[in-house]
Amino acid sequence: MDLLSFGKTGWGDELFYATLMTIAVAVTAMLIGFLFSLIFTPLKLSNNKFLNFIGNTYTTVIRGVPELLVIYLFFFGGSGAIMYVASIFGYFEYIEINAFITGSVAIGIISGAYSTEVFRGAIQSIDKGQFEAAKVLGVSKFVKFYKIILPQMLRLAIPNLSNVWQITLKDTSLISVTGLVEIMRQSYIAAGSTRDPLFFYSFAAVLYLILTFLSMKLINRLEVKYSRGF
Repeated sequence: MDLLSFGKTGWGDELFYATLMTIAVAVTAMLIGFLFSLIFTPLKLSNNKFLNFIGNTYTTVIRGVPELLVIYLFFFGGSGAIMYVASIFGYFEYIEINAFITGSVAIGIISGAYSTEVFRGAIQSIDKGQFEAAKVLGVSKFVKFYKIILPQMLRLAIPNLSNVWQITLKDTSLISVTGLVEIMRQSYIAAGSTRDPLFFYSFAAVLYLILTFLSMKLINRLEVKYSRGF
């Protein structure tokens, strides 16, 4: 266990900070995913064919393309796109996007595609009589969403959002290709330095299992809370 000690002789402190980075990326990506789902869920549910096409294209393409490829496209394509725009204004130096931002946005877009489908399914599962009753009573759109749709949607969506969270958490391991030091990247560095890959990769698996277990316990509590209503 000397390899996991804190200080100059062990890798415990490096792995601790790498775990915090993994959590930070996962949480940021999940929040970005929620923002994307807020945009694309109404498009998926829209009666307008063009808007519906945009929503379907987003979820179909992102879920159909490997996650690693999406990260590569953002990491390399993002810098190229920004450099192209900068060249229009006369700036021709190399511009590199922050690895944390690149990884969080890329994984957030992936998370958003899955979250969009979860929210779409949850809203469509709500009894249509709820919407008709709100319309008959003359309830405002804000009150209808906050008091009628949102509580029922969360009750139906949270169990599936737990799966999205697990996907998002595990996808953080892919951003090691951008050079961001999270659990997998730090495990790779430690394994190469000590020439003990089995130990460090096994420990990385344990860290992911702990994070998944703790987060699932929290999500289960939320599920129980919202199953009883606000």
